[in-house]
Amino acid sequence: MKSVIVIALVLVLASLAGAGLFMLRKGGDTTTRDARMARALALRVGLSIALFLFILLSWYMGWIKPSGLPMGG
Repeated sequence: MKSVIVIALVLVLASLAGAGLFMLRKGGDTTTRDARMARALALRVGLSIALFLFILLSWYMGWIKPSGLPMGG
């Protein structure tokens, strides 16, 4: 379960990095560059929402359990 969450987080970060590269790249057609950057950012948002819903579903189904922070010493 943890590996699925880690893989999803890596994909979110990769999409964010891709959008950053499209934003910083110079030359070429700006409309194509902007469209690719917007697509990468939309993918990042979609992956983030899917990950959040997957974590909620996993908690509801009992696949993961909140452990909380240990109180006291």
